[in-house]
Amino acid sequence: MSGWLAAVPGGVSILVAASPRASRTEAAGIAAGRLRVRVAAPPVEGAANQELVRFLARTLGVPKSAVTVTAGAAGRRKTVMVRGVSPEAAQSLLETGGHDA
Repeated sequence: MSGWLAAVPGGVSILVAASPRASRTEAAGIAAGRLRVRVAAPPVEGAANQELVRFLARTLGVPKSAVTVTAGAAGRRKTVMVRGVSPEAAQSLLETGGHDA
């Protein structure tokens, strides 16, 4: 697997570099060993984290309850755990630049 994505029991762990206040939420490639995600929400009262969770759940086809920000909730560099998805599927779906309106 790639450096930004790791298999963990029951799912994957994803290293994310989040950019809040974007015009739309979308995956924006890989940079510095992290999946770049532009998030269309401000980093206020957890709104950006909620939008990131929603985007990853929708892109990977899992319920929002299967996505958890496990580290970096208050910063741009985050670690996200996603249960119920294989590393191969996650890599394929995220590297194709999934985006949302």
